[in-house]
Amino acid sequence: MPSSGHIPRINRVIRESIPSGYTPLPSCYAGRTLEGVTPKLASLVAVLFLLTACTTVVEGRPHEQRDDGQEWAAFAPLRSSAPAVPAEPASVRANELGRVPVLMYHRIVPETESVYDRTPEDFRAELERLDREGYVPVSAADFTAGRIDIPAGKHPVVLTFDDGDPSQFALGPDGNPVPGTAVAIMLDFARSHPQFRPVATFYVNAEAFGDPGGARTIPWLLANGFDVGNHTKTHANLREADEETAQAEIGELDALIRRAAPQANPTTIALPFGIHPRPKELALQGNGYRYQGAFLVGSNPSASPFTADFDPLNIPRIRSQGATGEEAEYGSAVWLDKLAQNAESRYTSDGDPARISYPKSDTDEVAAKFRDKVNPY
Repeated sequence: MPSSGHIPRINRVIRESIPSGYTPLPSCYAGRTLEGVTPKLASLVAVLFLLTACTTVVEGRPHEQRDDGQEWAAFAPLRSSAPAVPAEPASVRANELGRVPVLMYHRIVPETESVYDRTPEDFRAELERLDREGYVPVSAADFTAGRIDIPAGKHPVVLTFDDGDPSQFALGPDGNPVPGTAVAIMLDFARSHPQFRPVATFYVNAEAFGDPGGARTIPWLLANGFDVGNHTKTHANLREADEETAQAEIGELDALIRRAAPQANPTTIALPFGIHPRPKELALQGNGYRYQGAFLVGSNPSASPFTADFDPLNIPRIRSQGATGEEAEYGSAVWLDKLAQNAESRYTSDGDPARISYPKSDTDEVAAKFRDKVNPY
């Protein structure tokens, strides 16, 4: 969450920033008996064991189980639910030009101190609701690139976490996520909810998750299907910085992410306080970085990335919040209610990421660069 020095400023600046308008299989069965099976079947099973060499298959690839305590990679199948099967768009009322909720979280703590905090119980309840209402998480990187590959009839949701707080993610001595953190909660939730993907984007500052340089945490997140984005080096108000300083705030944090994990390729930024630098374009491109999306603080669903209304410089987010409290009308409980009540306005997938399906009456809304993929019905 923002530091105590940031909190008083957030409500003051938020309005200024809003633009108008698979459970894993056991790794090996050595030493276990096969009771109640015929000799023929037992022989077949033995052959299969030899062929698999005590591996499981993770996202179509053999996955060797590890003995170093880091077994979370076995959750990879949970990140990709069964391959999307295209449907007749009309049969699922597909609308891939519809609105998408991008939810914003800060701290996940037992005792909340501001409207930006959520308790573990709050977070689990919101995941329950999203799953129940047919939402499937996608990363901010995939969302802004238009890579929305989810099952037919489902709706994308982007889960974002700001500031790299240890309550969001931390690694224990065993190399696994600390219980009670947001990452651990998502992984636990996915074990009992097969359609849920434990996917989220973490926007970090210099001391990500209390881990100097993010040396342990950032590589783990990327290796386990999560996304890491830029939140500037010091959580700076970029409007108050000159061009050189603004670029340094963004560029140096980008370099830190890449040093922590050579495979990293951050493509989005969450602007601290939702405030742009001057000029605004520096949010997406400057010395040492080039991004495809800049996320704000609030306070409504985003346009589909396939529409002409989608603005990569001004992607709105919705603060995770209950139905009551300060500015609850801008929070997730209220907005999810609105989207449920006006279902035709939200993004609904046809199950085929290679095409963009929507009612014919909405053809004028398609962005020019996506017109070769349209499938109006």
